[in-house]
Amino acid sequence: MLHMIKLAVGCSTVEELQKWVMLQRHKEYGFVRTRTMPKRAEEILAGGSLYRVMEGFILCRQPIKGFEPYARDDGHTGTLILVSDKVIPVQPRPMRPFQGWRYFKPEDAPPDLGGIEDENGINLLPPVIKKRLTELGLL
Repeated sequence: MLHMIKLAVGCSTVEELQKWVMLQRHKEYGFVRTRTMPKRAEEILAGGSLYRVMEGFILCRQPIKGFEPYARDDGHTGTLILVSDKVIPVQPRPMRPFQGWRYFKPEDAPPDLGGIEDENGINLLPPVIKKRLTELGLL
């Protein structure tokens, strides 16, 4: 299994991304446009997710459901990354900006929020506070 990671440009919160997912649809899925088809698509489709970077932090993931070609405005073929409607918050982790998408190994991926974080009430904090605590190295 393999994941992907991509910036969510213009989106600053998990809640905002959840709204985007419901607005942009292809067939029954939300999607993200990209230029190239991953060469390792089979590994990704074996249970991988698209991790999203917002405001300099990995904040969530969406299970990947498939890949579809589409015609870009410039006449070339692009790829739609089809994602689940479920946006899953993860433990925030700093990430520098990059272009396009990257493969993301499961061992490098931050854990989903839940379990011990919920017991400590961290998951109940507003995203801006969780982000600041992460910047300070306290989360």
